[in-house]
Amino acid sequence: MRRMVHTAVRAGSAFTAVLLLTAVTLAPPTSADPEASQLAKSAQNVTSPGADPANHGDTLNWVLDYTDNGPGAPATATITDPITGAGAKQTFVPGSLDVPPGWSPSWSTDGTTFLDTDPGALTSAVRATNPNARPGGTHRTGALLPPVQALATPVGGDGYTPILHRTAAGKTEVWNTFHHTGPAAGSLVCTDLSTGALCTGGPWPKALNTAPGPFQPAGSGDIITMLTPQFAADPANPAIVFYPALTSGSVGVGCLDLAARENCGYTALINTPTAWSLAGLVAQGGNLYGTAANGQVLCMAIAGRTPCAGQPYAAIVPPSRNAQGNLYLGSMTVADGKIFASSSDQSNEPMLGCFDPAAGASCAGWAAPKPLGLAPIYTYNAFTYYDHAGVAIGACSTLVVTGGPSATCYTLAGAALPPPPVFGAGVLTFNPETVTTPDGHLRSYFGIWGGTQRGATVCMDWTTGTGCANFPATHPTVNSGFTRDYGYAYDTSTECLVGLGDGGYLFSVDPVTGSTPCIRTGVTVALNPAAFYCDGGDSHVQGYQSARLENINLANVNLAASTVDVTDTGGGLIASPSFAPDGTIDLSGISVTDHPDISVSAHLVLNNDTDFTDTNHPTMTLTYQGDAPQVCFKTTIATDCSTTDVTNTATVTDATGTSTSNPVTLAVAPGSGCQPKIVVNKEICASHHSYDCRPGGPGPWVKKAPVGLLGLLFAHPRWRITITNVGAVGISNAKVNDAAEPSCATAAGTFTLAAGASKQVFCDTSILVSLLPMTNKASVTYVPANSPPGTPPTTTEFSSAVACSLLCIL
Repeated sequence: MRRMVHTAVRAGSAFTAVLLLTAVTLAPPTSADPEASQLAKSAQNVTSPGADPANHGDTLNWVLDYTDNGPGAPATATITDPITGAGAKQTFVPGSLDVPPGWSPSWSTDGTTFLDTDPGALTSAVRATNPNARPGGTHRTGALLPPVQALATPVGGDGYTPILHRTAAGKTEVWNTFHHTGPAAGSLVCTDLSTGALCTGGPWPKALNTAPGPFQPAGSGDIITMLTPQFAADPANPAIVFYPALTSGSVGVGCLDLAARENCGYTALINTPTAWSLAGLVAQGGNLYGTAANGQVLCMAIAGRTPCAGQPYAAIVPPSRNAQGNLYLGSMTVADGKIFASSSDQSNEPMLGCFDPAAGASCAGWAAPKPLGLAPIYTYNAFTYYDHAGVAIGACSTLVVTGGPSATCYTLAGAALPPPPVFGAGVLTFNPETVTTPDGHLRSYFGIWGGTQRGATVCMDWTTGTGCANFPATHPTVNSGFTRDYGYAYDTSTECLVGLGDGGYLFSVDPVTGSTPCIRTGVTVALNPAAFYCDGGDSHVQGYQSARLENINLANVNLAASTVDVTDTGGGLIASPSFAPDGTIDLSGISVTDHPDISVSAHLVLNNDTDFTDTNHPTMTLTYQGDAPQVCFKTTIATDCSTTDVTNTATVTDATGTSTSNPVTLAVAPGSGCQPKIVVNKEICASHHSYDCRPGGPGPWVKKAPVGLLGLLFAHPRWRITITNVGAVGISNAKVNDAAEPSCATAAGTFTLAAGASKQVFCDTSILVSLLPMTNKASVTYVPANSPPGTPPTTTEFSSAVACSLLCIL
């Protein structure tokens, strides 16, 4: 039998200030199967640490330790904990349900129907569910992302570039907005790469709106999108994405909250009609920068989402194609903290300008913009130029031109640079995705199409200063090669490029081989062992153990070419272990003390993708050595005096069946507002007639009998004891104490007395007058009603009355 008698958390615990209320496990879980899973229930008094019994109004932390004794394979486990006396004896504390990583919380107000949102104090039962529970429970599992196959979705011909977003549940999503669309049109689409289908929450596409709130159906928008939009994430929250936007009266920055699936507002930056289109956005120094069609530089502070002081700044390029609304011909890039913008209007020669955020003006050496080529040619991009060490030394723009050089580049100071040797003439070239690939090389990947080119990826290797091997790469397996590439997003987990183009297809490209689809997979799994516990203890975790590939045929994996990165919470590299032949990764050498929170990223090179099917989903599981995980929630004990105890019992259903926890019952002491107040009044009858001294008789009843009342030889005083409860609760097991006249105690017997009630006891004495005067004292001993078992009795103060003789006046 497991017995838990808690007295205090160990010194040094994060929860040291909260001592544990004594809670005794009455019995082991009531399951006939000795291998059944177990729930161990205990309680902590947060308000009155160590109080036994607890007090009205105290907050309790109910703790469930769950030991999964399943057969080994992942299975669903559901812990259900009804809150006994919810709303009467105790009330759920909103927001207090704490479940381990990988578990999903739910709440119920009726004990039957469970909700995904916390209803607050109305909660009558809580639940935690894990669809992949395993023996021990000390693990985290993540699904390997299936290789991205060509996918025709409502990304549409105007889907433009992809935005990668990883959800809290571990899914990888691709978001995109259509470009150069009207305000009411549907513009926003989400694709779930884990399933190869559109995200839940459709229909897609959704509208873009200036007002914050959930995404609305197509037809309800009020934002026009740009021709070549660039997207920037909030450094403090990567799920917040900013995009260039045009409304009926201004140009500015729109905001998307991909996690909440809602618009998060709009910031107007300029409202002059001559500026009604925008290149950008690019991020630098906590700000977002764009270039209006009139050539002025616009700026928004990311933290406050407000226009920067002094913006709009002076123009750094000639006007772009502003007469046609949102069709800005050009783009932006950042190099060494400087902002570069290209601009063309198909009538004048295209230009490249430079803005210095520190000076709030054109860069040194860039008092006038630099020419990119002769008219009538135009550009769709601007990109950063790097040296062999990966240092940004300039900026470039490629041109749509049928002859001559197709790219023009300048140094930071405005001198000419030789163009990268990878661009052909007569094609549309868009902004690159620049990444460090697994071999350590810095590469830029450009989408191209136009003329006879149906769609391809061009790659510049800045480390070598040459074009990448295996590129340009076309995509013949996607829509017969008609991809018309716009741009790519690099998935650091799978180490694949995810592409979108004018052909209306989502596809993937291997950044090394150039092949489509990219036959790689990967996953990043975070593990914070301390998050599995909620009782404040500091000794639950002993160390990390391992990571393991599961549900995958290792013959289909090139383990030698696959890599692993272990990082800390700040992204710093801790270790780069190798896969063992059995697909495991040894994590035991990583100190859980030095690194209490780690992320393990596996990058797998596959021989084929046959393991990824509708019924088989490869995963990676991390494990650590530690105690059974915990589920916790808090309740507050009612202040009603009728609450004398609170109790709680939970159940779990998993692969072993259903098990019930030990019940825990905590006694609750009556508070000051729940105590009786007993007043005792001892009196003597002052009448010569016994008739007047009977129960209900008129007396008179006095505190001292008059001289001569009690006779000459034998006295026969008659007494009345009045007991009144002027308190809030009753008493029980009450007895009268009267040492001088035990008959009074006998007459009272043992009694109860409700709040506000009175009781009178009548008794008499025979005594020699020579023994007078006699002072008779009485008190009452009682136990307050609703007291916990073992509560010691309370005795009132004495009340007295005096039987007199002639000595009373001497």
